[in-house]
Amino acid sequence: MKHIFVINPAAGKENYRHVIETALTRAKNLDYLLYETTGRGDATAYIRSWCTEHPEEQARFYACGGDGTLNEVVNGVVGFENASVGCYPCGSGNDFVKYYGGKRVFFDLDALLNSKEEYIDLIRVGDRYAINATHFGFDSCVAETMMNVRRKKIIGGKNAYTTGVVVGLLKAMKNKCKVTADGKLLNPKGTILLCTIANGQFVGGSFRCAPRSLDNDGFMEVCVVNPVSHITFMRLIKAYTNGTHLDDPRFEKYLTYCRAKKVEIEAPDDFIYSLDGELINEGKFTVEIVHNAIRFAVPRGANPLPGVLHIANLEK
Repeated sequence: MKHIFVINPAAGKENYRHVIETALTRAKNLDYLLYETTGRGDATAYIRSWCTEHPEEQARFYACGGDGTLNEVVNGVVGFENASVGCYPCGSGNDFVKYYGGKRVFFDLDALLNSKEEYIDLIRVGDRYAINATHFGFDSCVAETMMNVRRKKIIGGKNAYTTGVVVGLLKAMKNKCKVTADGKLLNPKGTILLCTIANGQFVGGSFRCAPRSLDNDGFMEVCVVNPVSHITFMRLIKAYTNGTHLDDPRFEKYLTYCRAKKVEIEAPDDFIYSLDGELINEGKFTVEIVHNAIRFAVPRGANPLPGVLHIANLEK
């Protein structure tokens, strides 16, 4: 197998190429190469081109960056039987690997190179794929604001998230859209505070939105939170962050939760949703699960979070 490290030089606080390259020189008899991306979409294009040109050669492509880099690698690999996905999570945000206990074990290069490959599901929206989640409403407003202010003084930088939350509290407490899961309308009033459709467990860096999620069971976790007052929002946010909201009686009248294979969204034309962190403007879209879509390299020593009964790897 060829091991190809796809490095996003703009991810995180520094370019990790030197760190990865130095570590790889210690590996014996390893067939590898490093590819440094040049811009948005380049990782996907490179991988699809490589797989097309080398149809008989098995390769594992490691996403070296954040969730955006991982998303691009996934979209490059999907559909190619000769390719699998690995992750070296050196970006500023790495939500998906938290499903397996976090970054630490993925930084162990020896464990990573000797990973067990497991078939996992993907989320599909049109011709785009997500490995972790799509979410919208309050969350999308926060993400859009962070994107707009991240390079500004005072309100940007390390304060960008706080700025995003403040703007969300002012503008995004009640969002128009209808969410239909496997034919059932989940919010008859046509408004939400937020909705997450997840394959992983975390969004936004720290919010454990889908604590019961399995990434290989053929279902998405759908969580709709109805509009609430600012006071109620502040009272409930800690439980939502910790992932205890599904069992918290305080959420009963605000939350609708289910598992689904297909979710349809109808919203205004200027509606924005996040797909693995990528912000997309679309008023009507369908979210579907693709079972056993790719092989994902799970390092030795990695385990799903406590409380998750991970389904044994199954052959296609």
